[in-house]
Amino acid sequence: MTKYIVVAGGVISGVGKGVTTASLGKILKEYGYRVTAVKIDPYMNYDAGTLRPTEHGEVWVTDDGGEIDQDLGNYERFLDVAISKKNNLTTGQIYKTIIDKERAGGYLGETVQFIPHVPNEIKRRVTEAAEGYDICLIEIGGTIGDFENIAYFFAMKSLERELGKENITYILVTYLPIPSHIEEMKTKPTQQAIRLLSQNGILPDFIVCRAARALDDVRKRKIEVMGNIPLDHIISEPDIDTIYRIPLDLEKEGVGLKVLNKLHLKPRQKPNWKNWEKLVNGITDPKKEVTIGIVGKYLDIGDYTLADSYISINQALLHVGAALGVKVTIFWIDSKEFEQHPEKVKSVGNYDGIIVPGGFGTSGIEGKIAAIKYARENDIPFLGLCYGLQLAIVEFARNVCGITGAHTVEVEEGCSDPVISIQESQRKIVEERKYGGTMRLGAYAAVLKKGSQIAKLYHDTNRDVKDEKRIKELQKQGDQEFRLGKLGHGPVVLERHRHRYEVNPEYIDKIESQGLVFSGHHEREDGTLLMEFIELPKNKFHIGTQAHPEFKSNLEDPAPLFLGFIEAALRK
Repeated sequence: MTKYIVVAGGVISGVGKGVTTASLGKILKEYGYRVTAVKIDPYMNYDAGTLRPTEHGEVWVTDDGGEIDQDLGNYERFLDVAISKKNNLTTGQIYKTIIDKERAGGYLGETVQFIPHVPNEIKRRVTEAAEGYDICLIEIGGTIGDFENIAYFFAMKSLERELGKENITYILVTYLPIPSHIEEMKTKPTQQAIRLLSQNGILPDFIVCRAARALDDVRKRKIEVMGNIPLDHIISEPDIDTIYRIPLDLEKEGVGLKVLNKLHLKPRQKPNWKNWEKLVNGITDPKKEVTIGIVGKYLDIGDYTLADSYISINQALLHVGAALGVKVTIFWIDSKEFEQHPEKVKSVGNYDGIIVPGGFGTSGIEGKIAAIKYARENDIPFLGLCYGLQLAIVEFARNVCGITGAHTVEVEEGCSDPVISIQESQRKIVEERKYGGTMRLGAYAAVLKKGSQIAKLYHDTNRDVKDEKRIKELQKQGDQEFRLGKLGHGPVVLERHRHRYEVNPEYIDKIESQGLVFSGHHEREDGTLLMEFIELPKNKFHIGTQAHPEFKSNLEDPAPLFLGFIEAALRK
């Protein structure tokens, strides 16, 4: 029988439930258990696909085409497993399923009510996502006091009643502030969180205490009394230098064995943390340093800057830094600055490399193109991701091929030379403004050009697949049949996508004749070629991909393109 661990937050959000959940999953995996994780988002959106990055952070994309909350990215990075889109539940999904079923007569005329139908649908989805695993972690987003979380806590209590308390445990992640005017750690928010959780019939089995500093014995004893919880189940999780240290710190308090004991489980193997510790040390004690400029636009909201808009890129660079023993210092560059002050584009030369990440819309586009041009002309390592590849092609077409009217139809629909155009299958969707879940989403197979830089990077990191039988096996891991396409000859890689616009095939020959190489493609069943990778061989590193390789990077297996990019930056 699958065991369940429910992770809930205290009275404020953003305290680290996601990384705590991911870290606990990593620990339990090290003890020999098959672990998965589910993220519950209480918002009414069907998924994260229509949320802007400054609203809710980065949109994470799964192999099977889900547009998911970024916490699933933490789960995958720590667990090193591909997690399905069904592992993300939203209130919008729950209600839509119930209403669709009611409209189709699925309830056979019975009255459909909040209880029991909403909690039952929640339980159905959670248990379906947990099928085949020994332990399933369930993170409930938001805070305990959120009105919209009532159904989820009710469902978890109902699941406990059905499975038995020995098969489910509850972890409360709470924050202990230290007000600057008194310099004393306060437990009152934790006390309030315990009280609010108890109103749902749930008492925490463990309390993970987040704070700027480690929890002292005085505070621990106060929480022990207020929460009626064993002292050794009160876990201190202070701020640290890197999130990847959290599993190591939790293990110092014996969290893995304590949780297994609470679930009536015994260790299946002895954890081996040597490689993980080595990589963490590579992050915290690097021997070299590179500076990377990320030219983006989802950076500002009011008076604040939101690097969470590109959190997976940040993490992919961190993974490479750990592997190479390099401190990757990131500078976030607002591309709109280059439009308002064109002379500032020379500042690109101050960095060891630049990345132009994905994005949508017209804002800051010419600034990104100017940065790409400067990097190309001055042989500064460049990595273009999704929109970054598209704009690199626009730049090259304009300034090298002499196609002065080159542009993407996403920005200028009536441009004279649409080097980036929309797929015919997407045109009607855009015209009807049906944006949710309608892009080229999820894992697609790409055939690489033999002898290319791209092929070498994937080969050297064992990320390419040459055996068609193995590709068919990968296909069975998710609903990927329509994304496999015609494989043809050459090494194959699988990367995740999230976009609507493609390289216009009418311009490929002209662009390649001037030296830009299209080094990988996906061939649809109808024979249409979708360009996936570009490279400029005469430069040290001028590479772009239509995909988002940052979504398949983790601490123990960095993404090949990011690895090659940082190696080139080191050589600069």
